[in-house]
Amino acid sequence: MPKPRKFRTELRKNRSSRRRSGDLTRAVAANPDHASDMASSERISGKGDLTRKRTVIVHDEPATGGDGLSVSPIAGTTWRGRVMHVHGLESFVRAPDGRIVRCTTRRLLRMLFTEQRHPVAAGDWVQIRDESGVGVIQSIEQRRNSLCRASRGRRHVLVANVDQAVIVGSAAMPDLKPALLDRLIVAAESAGIRPIICINKIDLIDASRLVPLAGVYARMGYATALCSAITGVGIARLRHELGGRVTAIVGQSGVGKSSLLNALDPHLSLRVAEVSRDNEKGRHTTTTARLIPHALGAHNRGSQQNSQDGGAFVDTPGVRQFQLWQIVPAEVPAAFRDLRPLANLCRFPDCSHTHELDCAVKHAVADGLIDTRRWESCCHLAATAGADDADTMGDHDSDEDYE
Repeated sequence: MPKPRKFRTELRKNRSSRRRSGDLTRAVAANPDHASDMASSERISGKGDLTRKRTVIVHDEPATGGDGLSVSPIAGTTWRGRVMHVHGLESFVRAPDGRIVRCTTRRLLRMLFTEQRHPVAAGDWVQIRDESGVGVIQSIEQRRNSLCRASRGRRHVLVANVDQAVIVGSAAMPDLKPALLDRLIVAAESAGIRPIICINKIDLIDASRLVPLAGVYARMGYATALCSAITGVGIARLRHELGGRVTAIVGQSGVGKSSLLNALDPHLSLRVAEVSRDNEKGRHTTTTARLIPHALGAHNRGSQQNSQDGGAFVDTPGVRQFQLWQIVPAEVPAAFRDLRPLANLCRFPDCSHTHELDCAVKHAVADGLIDTRRWESCCHLAATAGADDADTMGDHDSDEDYE
């Protein structure tokens, strides 16, 4: 077994107790005889009382903290489980025998200063230790992949360790936002997650109006389904793509993600709500990402992590904005599957595909080889890449970004 490595890591500032004593003058005035017993100086080096760092031990085998950090677990009996959903400081973990155990997170994991909003996410594989009848998450295994976004300058992991993501849009109520679909596709592909395009609520409009948009995605090789959770159209097509895999369901608030899951597996009985009639926006019925095993996996199609139960859904809260995490403008064209082959044919290697001469991408757009909307979406995403985002889960809505 390899020897553990030690290193210094920073802790969160708002998780440390007060370091300086603010009443030194009063203590000396109240008891002058003991002034000589008090410390005349303070050490502010890496090991002093003012430090916000701590030495942690890294093991090469279970890793923890979604950023690849591995904190050694406390000695004792532990068992491996998968996080079903996270509620505040508590996580609900599925044990090997099928039990759902309510667990807290080890204090050191919560205190580590990372770029993440929360160290644990739905889909994580964790090591649990039972302490006084309560489960404690001791370590988090290295994530195979994660679907994340930027939120107030930090990384918000929506879900981890999934095989594919169904990106849901709605034909109406709320209106379809293709640019938001493009952002979700870029986020999924950059994480190594297979995207599936699903447009729900086609019963509200003439479905033929969606054929050009669906054809653009299908021509690029994306699995595409036009569905209606009310009439059942397209549900069989979508069900065929989900068997035996762990699938994240993501999309704008109010597009009917939970309704689709109820149509796919009626035994789920997930809570749903109507779209607001005042502004045609979702009501955030789903408030936290939740991993839900389903009965669609009669045949396994490659998911080794979930081969025992056949598959699972991850129902995620709806998003109204989606800011990509750590992507620079130069990387954006490479994330568009239809633009990527032509980008290497441009005259300039750092071509932005907006104003340069002899741009192969612009020529392809003019000739009708590339959808104009996709080119405009790429340019807009490159122009806004790296910008500070607002509250992407609250009530602040910027629909103009996705028209």
